[in-house]
Amino acid sequence: MSRARFGDLEVLERHPQQGQASTPALLFVHGAYTGAWCWDEHFLPWFAARGHSCYALSLSGHGNSRRNAGPLDAFSIRDYVDDVLEVAAQLPTPPILIGHSMGGLVVQKYLEQAAAPAVVLLCSVPPQGLMGSAFGIMFSKPGLLNELNRVLGGGRPHPASLREALFHQPIDDATLMRYYRVCQPESHRAIWDMTLFNLPQPGRMARPPMLVMGAQHDHLIPPSQVHMTASTYGVDARIIPDMGHGVMLEQDWEQVATHIAAWLEERGA
Repeated sequence: MSRARFGDLEVLERHPQQGQASTPALLFVHGAYTGAWCWDEHFLPWFAARGHSCYALSLSGHGNSRRNAGPLDAFSIRDYVDDVLEVAAQLPTPPILIGHSMGGLVVQKYLEQAAAPAVVLLCSVPPQGLMGSAFGIMFSKPGLLNELNRVLGGGRPHPASLREALFHQPIDDATLMRYYRVCQPESHRAIWDMTLFNLPQPGRMARPPMLVMGAQHDHLIPPSQVHMTASTYGVDARIIPDMGHGVMLEQDWEQVATHIAAWLEERGA
């Protein structure tokens, strides 16, 4: 973790052990209820071993990042975008952005203010917002929706609900409980921003090369929502089979990382 360079934002870093790192760097943006830790399980060391300097920030109010602006519910999507802008400005060159779920929407909002050499959206909230996803969960997984609402109300999720929300592939109980202990509530304000009040405006966005990926068994951002995102930006969606929402933590996470790495290599990154 680096604090000297990034002030009161928690930023986890991984760099190649030998030789010169490829540029630009990769900057990872996590989704709701988590923090930078979710990228450091597998993705940061994996991409660093392949020559990339990697950074993952915990957004304000998450992980060990700043909480001095008031309660968690005081933080907005705009605040999260400002976090990414702040970290990106301190890197040698504009980074490639990789955002998951809520982090994907934050990346889309970032592109309204700054350019990036490339962008990867993983199981991202679509530019149309969370309403479609919420209705889908209401009918297909009403128990999961109730549990998510309970977490928003300040309660702790049941470990079985965490398993249902993030995973399709097997995960052992010890690993699940380790993730459970580092998950956290999310800002109500940010959730409402993603639902209605601060959605991306594609007409105002920079349009770098964009990879849009989703998971076949994602209950939170199902493939139909991923295809909607891809259609908005004029690209094809890549749906990874046999995986759930937490693609960077699933058993076959390396399949996702390999596809991202190949896509970046095709574009000279």
